[in-house]
Amino acid sequence: MLFEDRISLILKLIETQGSIENSKIIKDLKISEATLRRDLAYLEKENKIKRVRGGAVLRKVARKEIEIKEKNTNKDSKKKIAKVAAQFISDGDYIYLDAGTTTYEMIDYIKGKDIKVVTNGIIHLERLIANNIETYLIGGRIKKSTLAIVGVKALRDLSEFRFDKAFIGINGINENGYSTHDVEEALIKKQAIENSNKAFILADSTKFDMIYFANVAKLEEAIIITDKKEINKDIIKNAKIINV
Repeated sequence: MLFEDRISLILKLIETQGSIENSKIIKDLKISEATLRRDLAYLEKENKIKRVRGGAVLRKVARKEIEIKEKNTNKDSKKKIAKVAAQFISDGDYIYLDAGTTTYEMIDYIKGKDIKVVTNGIIHLERLIANNIETYLIGGRIKKSTLAIVGVKALRDLSEFRFDKAFIGINGINENGYSTHDVEEALIKKQAIENSNKAFILADSTKFDMIYFANVAKLEEAIIITDKKEINKDIIKNAKIINV
């Protein structure tokens, strides 16, 4: 059987059931364990499946983008993450504060600090101003679903700044890195990380083992602050993680 045909059949078996044992694939396709091991390694590298003990499960790319009004969940966890993140900010810092509900929760914890903040988050503005924090808003297109400013103009504005620290919201984290639903938002997050001396990813437990359409950065490019205690060993191996 040709490699391409075999890969297609293995993937079809996994897609049909969602998960499958290695022994069933070997029996149905009449292939050796060594061959199956190589084929599953290839499919995992292609982000099609995830190998688990004794079998494999289908890895689906999350398709639905959660709107800002739906994101107000896990609020206690987000506040804890935000409070810890704020402790890394010192007087005199230049900060990038990404759009998002967890980064929004940071604002009350940085009140009184002598800092400058650049943001693309529309919802952040009122609270930043109320807390007397010097704020710069990048220009561009306002994305209705997340109230984030994105687009070519936003990227151009962002390229003019350099930051001591960037605090980034994210949709998905897996062993291959950080990802989000929208290419334009991914580009903004990526630019902010690249322009910062140190970048922090703020992620509650629901963001792990999720993969979205647009890649943002590799795991080692940022420090994760999270409430999740049990984390995939491949993520732990490649990222610094701070648990709250």
